[in-house]
Amino acid sequence: METAEIRRRWLEYFEKNGHVVVPSAPLIYDDPNLLFVNAGMVPMKPYMLGQQTPPWQRATSVQKCVRTGDIEEVGKTSRHGTFFQMNGNFSFGDYFKKGAIDLAWGLLTTPQSEGGYGIDGDILWPTVFKDDDEAFALWRDHIGIPESRITRRDENDNYWHMGVPGPGGPSSEIFIDRGPDYGAEGGPSVDEDRYMEIWNLVFMQDELSAVRSKPDFDISGPLPTRNIDTGMGLERIASVLQGVDNLYEIDEVYPVLAKAAEMTGTKYGEHSGHAATSSHPNDVHLRVVADHVRSSLMLIGDGVTPGNEGRGYVLRRMLRRAVRAMRLLGYGDKALPELLPVSLERMQASYPELAADFPRISQIAYAEEDAFRRTLDQGTTILDTAVTKAKQSAASLGGTSAPTLPGSQAFALHDTYGFPIDLTLEMAAEQGVQVDQDGFRRLMTEQRQRAKADAKAKKSGHADTEVWKELRALGATDWQAYQALSTEAKVTGLVSDGARVEGLGEGSTGQVVLDRTTFYAESGGQIADEGIITTPTGQLRVRDVQRPVKGLVVHTVDVLSGEITVGDGVQAQVDPDWRVAACQAHSGTHVVHAALRQVLGPSALQSGSYNKPGYLRLDFAWNEGLSKATRSEIEEVANLAVRQDLAVSSQYMTLPEAREWGALALFGETYDEQVRVIEIGGPWSRELCGGTHVAHSSQIGALTLTGESSVGSGVRRLEAFVGMDALRYLAKERALVAELSGLVKVQPDELPDRINELLARVKDAEREIGRLKQQQLTAQAGELLGKATDVAGVRLLAHDAGDLGADEVRSLVTDLRSRLGDGAPSVVAVTGAAKGRPVIVIATNGPARDRGVRAGDLVKVAAGVLGGGGGGKPDLAQGGGTDPSAVGAALDAVERTLAD
Repeated sequence: METAEIRRRWLEYFEKNGHVVVPSAPLIYDDPNLLFVNAGMVPMKPYMLGQQTPPWQRATSVQKCVRTGDIEEVGKTSRHGTFFQMNGNFSFGDYFKKGAIDLAWGLLTTPQSEGGYGIDGDILWPTVFKDDDEAFALWRDHIGIPESRITRRDENDNYWHMGVPGPGGPSSEIFIDRGPDYGAEGGPSVDEDRYMEIWNLVFMQDELSAVRSKPDFDISGPLPTRNIDTGMGLERIASVLQGVDNLYEIDEVYPVLAKAAEMTGTKYGEHSGHAATSSHPNDVHLRVVADHVRSSLMLIGDGVTPGNEGRGYVLRRMLRRAVRAMRLLGYGDKALPELLPVSLERMQASYPELAADFPRISQIAYAEEDAFRRTLDQGTTILDTAVTKAKQSAASLGGTSAPTLPGSQAFALHDTYGFPIDLTLEMAAEQGVQVDQDGFRRLMTEQRQRAKADAKAKKSGHADTEVWKELRALGATDWQAYQALSTEAKVTGLVSDGARVEGLGEGSTGQVVLDRTTFYAESGGQIADEGIITTPTGQLRVRDVQRPVKGLVVHTVDVLSGEITVGDGVQAQVDPDWRVAACQAHSGTHVVHAALRQVLGPSALQSGSYNKPGYLRLDFAWNEGLSKATRSEIEEVANLAVRQDLAVSSQYMTLPEAREWGALALFGETYDEQVRVIEIGGPWSRELCGGTHVAHSSQIGALTLTGESSVGSGVRRLEAFVGMDALRYLAKERALVAELSGLVKVQPDELPDRINELLARVKDAEREIGRLKQQQLTAQAGELLGKATDVAGVRLLAHDAGDLGADEVRSLVTDLRSRLGDGAPSVVAVTGAAKGRPVIVIATNGPARDRGVRAGDLVKVAAGVLGGGGGGKPDLAQGGGTDPSAVGAALDAVERTLAD
């Protein structure tokens, strides 16, 4: 019995027994404590905990789940997997122990011909909680199982709770005896390999007041409402009903494993007597591929994308582990384009939405493989060489210590080749080598500190540090950026392509060192000044200014005319408009920061900034987006500070004095003992800062926030224009409002109401169009009935509906099936192609299904012709593709298949 059929029977059985079928929640679930849904009962927790009133008394589901806590163990045994599906049935104040046991026994032992699973009751062994005489008696007296097959177990095995005070209760687990080939006889207490658990019935009846451990808790009394929570692993019962040993060999997983084996020329299980228990590397790699490809398909389908943290990192890790496993099996080409469609083919029977979304899913997966292949190509050889050296080094010491990969090698793999540290740890461990993780972490810290220095070096023409040290030895730069915009100076050094030179000619680019300068060197988030250096024979345009070593200011210049030589007397002139706008932006950053903290509180601390003439950007620690009202309030507070013409002053003091004074220091920055404190409006804004500023806040001019966004976990970003740039921004917005007002012929203040009115009219028109289209479909359905033809004793109504969308096609198909009735076997197949995307929907009536005609089978054939895939239930199925010109051929394929 295929897994999709087991799933279908589960839902059908419980629906017939009064349960509401609840669709699976997405793997990404709104629970701050979970990366993914990891148990079938997770979506039911609010009802079990009494946080919400359940909308039904009986419910059933097949819930998608992912567990990643032991991802390293996947493939090493036949038990570990990441994605799985949990069948569950739930009762909220309705049936209890007897009902749950009756339902479980009925589904398990009812013959397959009658819709059950057809398991022989003589090989089923229930367990109950040691003190649960009621459950014991139900199994013995009501179901009729001999006492010798009913096992009492303690709190570790047969009592359920969440690990915190709240609901709990005894459980009854159902085990199946797989026979003497799997171990010793005697029941679950003797051997849980031979006796495998397939179903757990939790009788939620107790209120727990304290939970100290799994077996140690206090019960304060009975729950006001008793509930039932049961779980049956779909993959586990599939292995039983399909006569295979483990989850890797069921129909939804094994085809990927088999495809991987075929691609790599590997035979699964050839190195041991039993593939399921084999720990041979080849078998482990094949199981990793099978599990991770399916899990990745399901995760991407539910909206996860590869990333460097959280859910994205879990997905990235699984995709990369699968690709690497194929490499280790000797397959060097792209693997996912061969493997992912195989997994889709098996999973779409239960999750047809995967087929429709496969173009997006595959694009994400294949791009991640391409990126990782580049990483592997570069890094694996390096790692292997380093591992070999580590082993040789350990051997030279007589083997007294375990071989260890130096932290420097692990860091080089991460920094240069993009190898995540966990991958290095895993690959090294496979070869019996440890990794110096402390050394790796130390180098990571040093790397972050070097990043700023490296950036400065690049901006300084890639000159060697020794060049700047030599020039610094000639004397420190007399830096006058706070005092003036121009000064006379002398050229003390010139650098071109990283080397000292005596002169720079017209059209060349290089670095100029002066004995005195008024140019601001980039620092503290403020970019460098621009301006002109005038020489005795020409002019140089200054386009960047840096401090490559302490005390030395270096100007990167383009020689516009003439030349410059060492010893020349020059005039250094900062562009005054540039400096004014830069001061406005930097002071504006301080004002926005103070306004932000006034509105949100002191925890909203700046974590980074960037400002240039007319524009500022401020990053701050915050865990949620700001509302429109909050952004407006921050903007208003900032502009009130501008309007109040607050004094802006600077003072020098020791760092301890500054901290005592309440001055804010930017996290991650380093400061000298003497620091410069910028104060705006007294204590309202005090920050350590080396930037240039206006003299009074009114000189900032207009300030308008233009954006607020997330730039990382727990970090938000505000952006704003100041001065003339703010006025230009507002002028553009005013022009846009005027244009829109003119188009809809209202005054600007009436514009929102007018737009809302137009939107409402559009929605009304869309609803009317939908109503008319539905009427048209209903009328069309009556006309189409005469098109039905006889194909091998089955009425087939095949029709191309043109540019109808999927919902409309589905509505038409179900209407046509209803009109054809159940008097004779009938099949309805209709295609549509809205926006160039073909879709086909097929429905069958009862008599047709009695003859073995299944809508899902026919859809797969038709969707294949359309260049896509599909699936669904025997009575109704849907598929799609990419070739709208093939709809006629798809309908012909349905007819041929029906005839065959």
